[in-house]
Amino acid sequence: ATAYCLYLSAGIEYLFRSNLYIRTVTVPRMLKRYLNLIQNSRVYDVAEETPLVIARRLSSRLENTVWMKREDLQPIHSFKVRGAYNKISGLSDADCSRGVIAASAGNHAQGVALAASTRGIKSLIVMPVTTPSIKVESVRELGARIKLAGDTYDEAYAAAAVIAEEKGMMFIHPYDDPDVIAGQGTVALEILRQHAGDIHAIFVPVGGGGLIAGVAACVKALRPAIRVIGVEPDEAPCMYEALQRGRRITLKQVGIFADGVAVRQAGKEPFRIAREHVDEVLTVDTDAICAAMKDIFDECRAVLEPAGALAIAGIKRYVETAGVRGETLVAINSGANMNFDRLRHVSERAEIGEQREALLAVTIPEQPGSFRKFCQALGKRGITEFNYRYADSRQAHVFAGVKLEDGDRERLALVDTLRGKGYPVEDLTDSELAKVHIRHMVGGRVPGLENELLYRFQFPERPGALLRFLTSIGKRWNISLFHYRNHGADYGRVLVGIQVPRAGRKEFHGYLDKLGYLYWAETDCVAYRLFLGGG
Repeated sequence: ATAYCLYLSAGIEYLFRSNLYIRTVTVPRMLKRYLNLIQNSRVYDVAEETPLVIARRLSSRLENTVWMKREDLQPIHSFKVRGAYNKISGLSDADCSRGVIAASAGNHAQGVALAASTRGIKSLIVMPVTTPSIKVESVRELGARIKLAGDTYDEAYAAAAVIAEEKGMMFIHPYDDPDVIAGQGTVALEILRQHAGDIHAIFVPVGGGGLIAGVAACVKALRPAIRVIGVEPDEAPCMYEALQRGRRITLKQVGIFADGVAVRQAGKEPFRIAREHVDEVLTVDTDAICAAMKDIFDECRAVLEPAGALAIAGIKRYVETAGVRGETLVAINSGANMNFDRLRHVSERAEIGEQREALLAVTIPEQPGSFRKFCQALGKRGITEFNYRYADSRQAHVFAGVKLEDGDRERLALVDTLRGKGYPVEDLTDSELAKVHIRHMVGGRVPGLENELLYRFQFPERPGALLRFLTSIGKRWNISLFHYRNHGADYGRVLVGIQVPRAGRKEFHGYLDKLGYLYWAETDCVAYRLFLGGG
């Protein structure tokens, strides 16, 4: 049915009409105010109306019609230019003369820089010291001055707030501002204009909440039957937790894989809108995000950043859990500012996220012919990875990657089959330690090693950070194992084995807390015991 809406002169009601029905709905005052802001946003001085394209392969696989809103095609490859320009375009001449300042490690920084240069305003962007040089140079090329401060966004934000106060500059918030929210809401206005037919749901990446607040305000004012569904990484679920608890909360820590949405606390205004007008928020893991990035590449040969692929990952999860079929689902592909170095990590995880690969630890006899028998037990499945090193004369531990055709069901059946043939098997497919570190370290066992504890650390990726980390850890205790791999992200991931006598472990754990790095204890992980464990 062809659907359209007529804005009544009173501005209070909308008339929805199709060839099946006519009905009126009362628009809440807040939505009416935001709709007016969205409709009058001046984003198109710098932004473009991006295409809404069908994802044919995904549509066929998911048995639903999947559309992608290509915000990755904006001049700065992100939707952020909309909100930044809408805010800056509304500044008075007096405000403009003061200059603008923002805190960001990426997309918002570029949006503010472009918007300010378009209006001829001086701009200063405060970025964490950990920001990759490619992002710093991209912002500088758009005409902004750069100041590096702090290791995290929160520290950069605090520094920017101080500078704004001292120098009287206009602070441009990345999401907690009505004008920014309204600018982002123009994405939804375009979607509704580009797709006049029925839409079951629009899926929106969520960080601080500016985009989903603008989308929800627009959609629920014009076509309230459409579901608005947010998608967050499961390691940074600030909006999900806020909606669950009915209040904003500050996450103790956030994962940084999807750095574009790695936010500890949802914005106050976005939360107020989301609490009333967002239908639900889903969370997805890193593997699912990597798989979605691959899906988008297969569809249109575009490489999105992890945050930019969240909506597609959310659609796949929604279809799986809700069991919907034959519906129209729209994903907002929010950005494509991706470091090339990160592709290696993404490609390693995509097949697992798509449930096309299993990672197994299998114990086999240390005798001639045992490898051949094990491969026969696997059948005709493809082997993606096979790691082994001699450990003792009795048995061998093999780290194997196995291709799957039927997802988790086949994986579980394969584990049962191998166990039925007498092989001890540990399924490591969901082990972060195994996927990030162990697969690259098989064979590093040291017989008789005493008092070894194993930890995963996350530390700022900047010059000297690794040396500082090694120096600070190694002063008091012996480092017995170390694995670091650069993933092209703002943070380094390190696996460390440290010999700590039992009597000194309380002191050691207190030292770790003071060190200030995020860490996870992994001494009891089965992957460690099988492939790296000492005494």
